[in-house]
Amino acid sequence: MDRIQLFRIFACVVDCSSFTRTADVLGIPRSTVSTAIQDLEARVGARLLHRTTRRVSPTQEGLAFYERCRRILEDVEDAETLFRHSAKDLIGRIRVDVPSRIGRLIIAPALPGFLLRYPRLHVELGATDRSVKLIEEHVDCVLRVGLLDHSNLVARQLGELRLINVASPAYLESRGVPQHPSDLADHQAVHFVSPTTGRVEEWEWVENGDVRTCQVPGRVTANNAEVYIACCLAGLGLIQIPAYDVAGHIASGELVEVMPEHCAAPMPVAILYPYRQHLSQRLKVFIDWLSVLMTNPVAG
Repeated sequence: MDRIQLFRIFACVVDCSSFTRTADVLGIPRSTVSTAIQDLEARVGARLLHRTTRRVSPTQEGLAFYERCRRILEDVEDAETLFRHSAKDLIGRIRVDVPSRIGRLIIAPALPGFLLRYPRLHVELGATDRSVKLIEEHVDCVLRVGLLDHSNLVARQLGELRLINVASPAYLESRGVPQHPSDLADHQAVHFVSPTTGRVEEWEWVENGDVRTCQVPGRVTANNAEVYIACCLAGLGLIQIPAYDVAGHIASGELVEVMPEHCAAPMPVAILYPYRQHLSQRLKVFIDWLSVLMTNPVAG
């Protein structure tokens, strides 16, 4: 068996955490997977995998070797498609992680069009609200909303998400409709804990070009966008949320926009990926597609 095939099998084992699953994915006998790993460990002179009855995981040496294998396999795939200009000729897998609501409402509904255009590409779409470590978690790129921390990742700005203030009709009926942030002392807000900082975010608005904040009373705090919106729907208070996130609820009358002249500053959106001198063609087309998609996000 040639080295490239050994690398492919090893990388797949790490991705799948299973010899059996790897055999299924690659369409080869399980015994071939086991033999390939033994051969590779003999070649490199190190134990690459921890094996238990339930799970296979890389050793410290295996993790370092996995990163090298991934780069080599990507270079091989890029070399094979260097002179291919047709979308149907692009081959490979793209691992991306995005905020959960954006993944569910914007990206997933649009993915059929991307996959139809690139029939030989595969997308592994992770949706989380936490910071993902690209190298350690084998992710090609991540979508980030908000201000970025300094890092050695390449950041490409994709646009901004417009924020609005909303509440349920039941809440507004019981508390009245605020006209200005000065009215908020007599209202309730559902508080939101930032997954990045761990702090409760203040109520924010832009007035005369200046960003202003205040504390709004509230009895409920959420640390997840789904719960945050659900609490608002239940009449527990006002929230500030990206417009795309509640477009369906506003259209159905479940939520009502308030204080449209006093909204928070838009949130920047960026895609981040590790620095590479030559970005793979498959990742490039995905980033370009995502850039267009996020320019004017509409919930599916």
